Amino acid sequence: MLNIKIVLVTPETLKLAQTYIQENVVGETSLNDCIHIATATINKVDVLVSWNFKHIVNVYRIRGYNSVNLRLGYSTLDIRSPKEIVGNEND
Repeated sequence: MLNIKIVLVTPETLKLAQTYIQENVVGETSLNDCIHIATATINKVDVLVSWNFKHIVNVYRIRGYNSVNLRLGYSTLDIRSPKEIVGNEND
């Protein structure tokens, strides 16, 4: 069953997003991506799915986001591409 809820960008979200940038996980031009990651982290989503392979679905970026999360007391975030989530249509 799919559980959908509406979440807001809070001051906590913005602070976490800025921390990703300060820790050089991504550059300043990726603030919107960082807000996306921070929102998912703070709201404890099960899996974040994205096609953004440059700034989000990238093993080095994922490690960076999760390193910051753990250091600040947040959970790690499972980040996947849609291809990893959708089953094989031939099955």
